[in-house]
Amino acid sequence: MSEESGQIQAAVEDFAEHARLVLGRSENTVRAYQSDLALLTGVIDHFADFTLENLRLWLADAVAQGKARSTLARRTASVRAFSTWAYHQGYIEADVAARLVTPKINRPLPTVVRPETAETMVSGEATEEERASGPESLRDRAMLELLYATGMRVGELTGLEVGDLDFGRNLAKVTGKGNKQRVVPFGAPAERAVKAWLDGGRPELAEEGEVALFVGSRGKRIDPRQVRRVVERAAQRAGAADVTPHSMRHSAATHLLEGGADLRVVQELLGHSSLQTTQIYTHVSAQRLKKVYDQAHPRA
Repeated sequence: MSEESGQIQAAVEDFAEHARLVLGRSENTVRAYQSDLALLTGVIDHFADFTLENLRLWLADAVAQGKARSTLARRTASVRAFSTWAYHQGYIEADVAARLVTPKINRPLPTVVRPETAETMVSGEATEEERASGPESLRDRAMLELLYATGMRVGELTGLEVGDLDFGRNLAKVTGKGNKQRVVPFGAPAERAVKAWLDGGRPELAEEGEVALFVGSRGKRIDPRQVRRVVERAAQRAGAADVTPHSMRHSAATHLLEGGADLRVVQELLGHSSLQTTQIYTHVSAQRLKKVYDQAHPRA
């Protein structure tokens, strides 16, 4: 095997295509892989030096630079994925990075809005400026209703097409991470809001031939950043701070659990591949339960 300089760098491009086309990783994940591995190739540029010891030294150097645990965890995940691919491709004789330990990340509990705040956000009175926007106001209401009704990610919302909604059964076909599809239900308020947008708003905005459910002012598929701005405005109107589309997702999951939904049902709704990911919401619910107990019980 040639040990020419840049050997790993060339292989990274092939790995990125494999991650994108075969593994179905999102563009954000592929870019993270490429960014992390570009840093690696600045230190290890051919497979003869791709050893567990050198990989540990590379990560130790990141620690010395004061990099966050989340950064270290992401770099570890990137090099482990690359190592597995390189082993199967025959570039290395063993999957050396498989023995790297991923640093544990102390994740903060997700932001959750109260049910009454969420209600105000999705169905509260629009401002005069918002009402004047006409079709955009109908679109924004529909997006907020769907986000809270389904707990879908903002990228999943913007990826919806008109044909993905089944109003006969009130189901939406959602394409999640890794192009995995799932079907999620939505209630009557979301149904009314989306139908109002389809009947009275979208025809005015959508460019001819556009299949996206939600479009921007130019008639093309709406950008996730614009959805975030819509959520932020709705939160301000409801007197809430630091609310994002992901907060709506967290809130939907938490409110379902507090209402008695089974954890595996919430897992399916959110599109989590692991039940462990969904279990974060049980901590949120328990935290809120403790707060209510402390306020209400005479011997708390």
